Amino acid sequence: MASTKRKKIMKKTIVVLGATGKVGGKIADLLIKEGHYVKLIARSEDLEKRFGGTRAELLAGDITDVDLLTAAFQGAHSAFILLPPNFTAVNYREFQREVGDATIEAIKRSGIQYVVNLSSTGAQLHEGNGIIAGLAEQEVKLNQLKDVNVMHLRSAYFLDNALLNINLIKKMGINGTTADTDHQIPMVATSDVAVVAAKELANLDFEGKVVRPILGDRNYSFNEITGIIGRSIGKLDLQLVQFPVEQAKAGMISQGISENVAEDIVNMETSLKNGIMNYQRRTAWNSSPTSAELFAENVFAPAYRAA
Repeated sequence: MASTKRKKIMKKTIVVLGATGKVGGKIADLLIKEGHYVKLIARSEDLEKRFGGTRAELLAGDITDVDLLTAAFQGAHSAFILLPPNFTAVNYREFQREVGDATIEAIKRSGIQYVVNLSSTGAQLHEGNGIIAGLAEQEVKLNQLKDVNVMHLRSAYFLDNALLNINLIKKMGINGTTADTDHQIPMVATSDVAVVAAKELANLDFEGKVVRPILGDRNYSFNEITGIIGRSIGKLDLQLVQFPVEQAKAGMISQGISENVAEDIVNMETSLKNGIMNYQRRTAWNSSPTSAELFAENVFAPAYRAA
C-alpha cells in the first residue's frame, strides 16, 4: 500500500508545447504512458487526432497567446518549451522572438518554477550559425528569469532531418546537403531527446540555469549517414550531392520555404564545418543510445516505404 501511495504522489502536472512536433509529441507519449497529468498545446489540427483518446488535456491554440500559456502553466510542476519551426516566416528571427517573449511572459505571470527548453548544439554562439542564433538568444533571455529553474537541452543535429530528403531520394535517386560532406558532427534521434526531456520534466532534480547536451551515440558525416540510410532501403549506391548554396536556396523556396528561412538554413548547414556543433566534449552523461543504423532501420526505412 505504501508503495502505491508513493507512486500517486510522484505524478506531476506537466505542460508540453509543440505537442504534435517531432520532439514534443514523443515527450507527450512518454509522460502520458507514465501516468502524469499532461497539458498539451499545439495549433495543429492533429492535436485532437493524435491525443484525443488519451487522458491528456488538449489546448489548441497559438503559442504566442500569452493568456493561453499562462493559464496552462499555472499550477503545473514543469513545462517543456521550444521555438518551433516556421518555414514560411518572412523574418525568422522576429518569429522566434515573438514566440520566445510570449513564453517568457507566461512563465513570469504563472509562477511556474521548472522549465525544460529545447535548444541546440551550437547555441553557445550568437552569430554565424543560421537558425541556431535565435535559440542562443532565447537561452540568454530565459537565464534572466528569477526563481525559475531552467534546463537548456542542447540537442545535436537531428537524425530525423534525413526524413526531409525522402522525396529527393525517391525522385532524383540522390541525397543532398549544402553542408561539408565529410565533416563529422554529433547526431541524435529525436526519440532520445524525448526520453531525456520527459525524465527531467518529471524528476525536477535540476536547479538554477543548466545546460544539458544530448549528443547521440557518436559523430557522423553526411556521407556516412547517406550510406547508412541507403543500405536501409536497399540503395547501396545512394550518392550524396553537395548542392551549391544558391541552388539549395532556390530549391527550398520553390517548395514554399521563405527566402529568409532558406537563407538561415543554408547558413546553419555551411557553418557546421567550423565546428559549431563539436563544442561539447562527449561523455557517457551527454551521449544517448540510438545509432544512425537503428534509426535508419526503425524510422527512416519504414517512412521511405510508406511515402
